[in-house]
Amino acid sequence: MAALHPIRLVLGDDEFLAERAAAEYVAAVRDDLPSADPPPVVNRVPASDLTAGSLAELTSPTLFGGAVIAIIESAQDAGKDTAAAVLDYASRPAPGIYMAVCHNGGNKGKALAEGLKKLDVELVRASKIKRQPDRVAFVRGELRAAGASPRSASAEIADTIIQAVGSDLRELASACAQLVSDTEGNITVDSVARYYSGRAEVTGFSVADAAVAGNAGEALGALRWAMQVGVDPVPIADALAMAVRNLSRVATERGGAAQLAGQLGMAPWQIDKARRQSRNWTADGLAEAMRVCAKLNGDVKGGVDDRAWALEHAILKITRLSKAGEETGGRV
Repeated sequence: MAALHPIRLVLGDDEFLAERAAAEYVAAVRDDLPSADPPPVVNRVPASDLTAGSLAELTSPTLFGGAVIAIIESAQDAGKDTAAAVLDYASRPAPGIYMAVCHNGGNKGKALAEGLKKLDVELVRASKIKRQPDRVAFVRGELRAAGASPRSASAEIADTIIQAVGSDLRELASACAQLVSDTEGNITVDSVARYYSGRAEVTGFSVADAAVAGNAGEALGALRWAMQVGVDPVPIADALAMAVRNLSRVATERGGAAQLAGQLGMAPWQIDKARRQSRNWTADGLAEAMRVCAKLNGDVKGGVDDRAWALEHAILKITRLSKAGEETGGRV
């Protein structure tokens, strides 16, 4: 087993991943200590409250000689002198003292993060997960870590969980652990849907599926229920854009789903689903729908005061652009 590094830099802007990386470091230190030793003392402090003097106190041995773990939170807020003191300490860490420095990865306080990298400390990334394939990979990893079988941790099941729970990593991690604990045998798409019945229909993905299918009534009903229970408009707009984008990507491609999966960055079942949905669309309709989604993106991120109205307006436009919507006149 590799020796435990005395300094860990947790770099990234996802609060949950950063908290987990720090907690895993504390657990690793505890596991690495001889059983006869006293438990380590864990000191947590925001960098804004830290000074060069208090850093020395934070990294001092305990009276009884046990290990000390110092967790510096929001390290990007450290003052210039404090950052210099952290770098100086990290260049010659004391035995029995362990430090995790949590930095959001932005330009503020960048010199501290870059300085720690140059010292070759242990680096753990904790950046927000923005791409759906990465989110699916995260959920699959959580399912496996919770003890799910390979069949129960498939990409399709992971995507179904995301549709039911949303994109918040903390909620997804909790959902995976709970789902594995409460499910006997293999987890299936149907069992996930049953487990989360009452939640799945109010996600952005279900709104998007109804919209690209040309079903204005179903899409608006799901949207209004989602807004009523507090779903934020931004992920709903993102789901609409993703659905339209997926239709555009598969509409002109030839070849089997398995063959195109790597090329398009989509799971084979997602390609099959998008192909079925794309039969209701023309190239011109998809192009216009993409423009509608681009405008909606700006609207829900501060471009308009009434974001719910912007979503409803975009959904009506998208449903009317599909062939199915044309046939029904986009009736609600």
